[in-house]
Amino acid sequence: MTKNTETRNFNRRYAKEYHIWRTIFYMFFLYTVVFQFFNIFYNYKIIGRENLPKDKRKGRYIYAANHVSIFDPTMVVMAALTPIAFMAKKELFEPTEKLNWLVKRLGAFAVDREKPEIATFKTVKEILQTSWSLGIFPQGGTRPYGKLEDIRKGFVAIARTAKADIIPIAIANWDGYPKLKPFTRRNVVIKIGKPISYKLSDDEVIYEWCKQISEMAEYENCAPIPNSEPKENV
Repeated sequence: MTKNTETRNFNRRYAKEYHIWRTIFYMFFLYTVVFQFFNIFYNYKIIGRENLPKDKRKGRYIYAANHVSIFDPTMVVMAALTPIAFMAKKELFEPTEKLNWLVKRLGAFAVDREKPEIATFKTVKEILQTSWSLGIFPQGGTRPYGKLEDIRKGFVAIARTAKADIIPIAIANWDGYPKLKPFTRRNVVIKIGKPISYKLSDDEVIYEWCKQISEMAEYENCAPIPNSEPKENV
């Protein structure tokens, strides 16, 4: 007997849910809906695909982007061209939420921003056992202005626990949501940075992510420089 999807807690998802049919649906949606939407309403560029893993089967990866709009997950996937399960605020899974059906079918899982649960780490582990990658927005909510601050450090712990390198994605030059006027298109540039090793210290990972995002998106970087002084022998 299966659980009712309306009452199910989507903070816990399993590897078996990321099967071939969900993957096919995901990529079909990407090419037939997402790319077509952006071709109509945006002048967009994708830069840095040479930084993507050459063989995704040889490692685990977390795509971490700055957060400027509700379109960010789709833009990250456009850049990566691979199925990505995104951490999403739990409110998106409420039955009254307009996008809840699509969010669930595209493999996202719910996160309580105030009280992260063990289920989150279990779900991450399950997802990264499949051909899918993980998507995270370290800023939490959308911040459509040029400053990196209030970075949630949880993405570093998740990367280390999952032994997954982090690929920074910058949403740059975003100038707003579509105008419903003919022959009027908005602008956005999606830039892919160089992978960041999960083996670095927490401060080094955060600094390197902020450094790459701020350089690619022309943001102000508020991350402190890690202490590089050697530790004393005990």
